[in-house]
Amino acid sequence: MEWILALIIFIASYTLIIAEKFNRALVACLGGVFMLLAGVLNLENVFLQHIDWHTIILLLSMMILVSITSQSGLFEFLAISLARMVKGKPVALLVVISTLTAAGSALLNNVTTVLLIVPIVITLTSMLKITAIPYLLATILASNIGGTATLIGDPPNLMIGQAVAHLNFNDFLIHLGPVVLVIYIVVMAGISYLYKNKLTVRDQDRRELMNVNPRIYLTRRSLLFKSVTVLILTTAGFIAQPLLNVELTSIAMAGALLLMLLTNDDQRTEEVFQAVEWVTIFFFAGLFMLVGGLKETGLIDEIAKSIIYYTEGDVPSTSLLILWSSGILSGFVDNIPFVAAMIPVILEFQEYGMTNLDPLWWALALGACLGGNGTLIGASSNVIVAGLAMKAKQPFTYVDFLKVGVPTALVSFVISSIYLYFRYLTDFL
Repeated sequence: MEWILALIIFIASYTLIIAEKFNRALVACLGGVFMLLAGVLNLENVFLQHIDWHTIILLLSMMILVSITSQSGLFEFLAISLARMVKGKPVALLVVISTLTAAGSALLNNVTTVLLIVPIVITLTSMLKITAIPYLLATILASNIGGTATLIGDPPNLMIGQAVAHLNFNDFLIHLGPVVLVIYIVVMAGISYLYKNKLTVRDQDRRELMNVNPRIYLTRRSLLFKSVTVLILTTAGFIAQPLLNVELTSIAMAGALLLMLLTNDDQRTEEVFQAVEWVTIFFFAGLFMLVGGLKETGLIDEIAKSIIYYTEGDVPSTSLLILWSSGILSGFVDNIPFVAAMIPVILEFQEYGMTNLDPLWWALALGACLGGNGTLIGASSNVIVAGLAMKAKQPFTYVDFLKVGVPTALVSFVISSIYLYFRYLTDFL
């Protein structure tokens, strides 16, 4: 009976989130509370098992870093420099920003990258007097695609890397990098074509922007030096994380606290905390509770096991089914608990005589990461960008994102299927 209650609460909450009649954080938290009242969850398990505090603290730390850095004028400087580089052409700017986002998501992680990129997008579109929405949507798509390419780019890859001892950073880059590059080129071509007639800048606005010297925004040199130094150190920590053997969250938290300490004279601690996107933080907490209810009742585990049951252990069929099912489900259920449920199931295949499980791991990684582009709540970066867009008075709806997200996800799955088939699965036929 508990699983029925959990499913009803989950569906009702997601329906209200999609309808956007109420604040999404309020709906998600209410759904989580109903899971508690219905007895599906208990408070101890919520705090100890289901809320992913690593994600919450990582997000909070990066928000603090970005908030302080934004006061230095760095984002305005970068925005104008980028615009001048492409001579203020809006579609070319879209491609440049997306490429920067994809590369950043691969080298850092997609959460960190969108927190750094979105302020640049907002500043730039404000100066050019054009809507920021196409740029924000492209930023989301690029972050999820780019993050798929590396071990540290997206949480599902990190989880797979931790569970499978022989897979390292280079393995992810070699096996996922080629298909990610193809998907990115195809998606960017589609996005550029979609918006080529919708993004226009007046010649006067473009000339005014070209005449602006970006250096005039770098007035607080001391704050700039401290912010950039800590950002570089934090980024270096992320890249060197496998060697340091320190969690990403710890590195981000150390960076945030260090920058707050160094800039205490420039910006009081109270002001820094006021600038945090608390609505986004609570939305994540509510989502973790909702998905935790499904996990607690065994629904996610049953979905994972049913995939294996229907394919009868056939590697090609199982790989493609994992790719598509994890991709579709990741659009509606946070990919972290789904991947957590799938990892032990895939490992069990070894008991049935399967020696090479790598195709299944690559299928799971591609499906879980790329599936985040399916809906607005499919990945952490999506939710963050939506929250920042709302704060900047450039909001977009759930349906707005679906119009570009669903085609992007489907194209990504088709390309991934072809790639998996010809690179890994023909040997099993």
